Amino acid sequence: MIRLRTLVLNFSVGLIASGPIVAFSQDFPTRPIRIVTSAAGGGNDFMARLMAQWLTGPLGQQVIVENRTSMLAYETVAKAQPDGYSISYFGSSFATLPVLQEAPYHPVRDFSPISLTESAPVVVVVHPSVPIKSIKELIALAKAKPGAINYGSGTTGGAQHLPVEYFKSMTGVNLVRVAYKGSGPAHNALLGGEIQLMFTTIPSVMPHIKSGKLTALAVSSLKRSALAPDLPTVAESGVPGYEFIGPGGIVAPAKTSAAIINRLNREIVRVLSTPEAKEKFLSVGAEATSSTPAELGAFVKSEMARLAKLVKEAGITEK
Repeated sequence: MIRLRTLVLNFSVGLIASGPIVAFSQDFPTRPIRIVTSAAGGGNDFMARLMAQWLTGPLGQQVIVENRTSMLAYETVAKAQPDGYSISYFGSSFATLPVLQEAPYHPVRDFSPISLTESAPVVVVVHPSVPIKSIKELIALAKAKPGAINYGSGTTGGAQHLPVEYFKSMTGVNLVRVAYKGSGPAHNALLGGEIQLMFTTIPSVMPHIKSGKLTALAVSSLKRSALAPDLPTVAESGVPGYEFIGPGGIVAPAKTSAAIINRLNREIVRVLSTPEAKEKFLSVGAEATSSTPAELGAFVKSEMARLAKLVKEAGITEK
């Protein structure tokens, strides 16, 4: 009888101890959630505001967006309480900034992954004066005339820079970078024939591809993209395994409970599976892409390793 009473008492104490945790997980959220992201008006801000709008109803609380510089946005969430009320919408800079310079956060150590949200490939385009129509022809020309082909890019480590350096590392070709103060001036230089090549975002050059002012060779995703379904991939065009996308996703501070992470993941995956989300993302040059928290964690870890290796071998430094 004493033993039975002891077991009952221990069981009751266990229920009392675990009660608040269960209730907390089930009740989340009980107040507004903030998504901290980069500067207002940018691509991450636009996507974060879409997600905030779509998540407000399902979560039963207002979801708001706060803007910072990219570095400060990530640092803010890394140092926030791991309670699910401060999360970050990240873009490509999330993994590239700590590789290029000292950063006050680490993409793997300081965050709990929630879900990928988008995948944005780039397109390889050349000026019509360059007599090629495919990636194989680009490689052949670059090897026949080492250093003769110039490519343009904006920000060091940006969407027009690292994909080309990765292409160079996989093919052994010598393409010369011409740095501009932004993607706009680089596009103008390509249209004017000052440079011959760019790896750039699809929406920014699609009108010029359709008009014949630029020639599109391939896209950088591993599979053909819904953004340009008629274009082959770089991988299927002679560079097996080549893939370089601009990812987007949502993370929380490290040590956020699994129950909260799973609740947020469930709602994010649900909204991203809707036709509205898929159509809206495509309209701005991305494909709606969700994942499990574990898949996002593995992606960020592998991307950090790949970028670190690429930056070191190419001798890239932030300027």
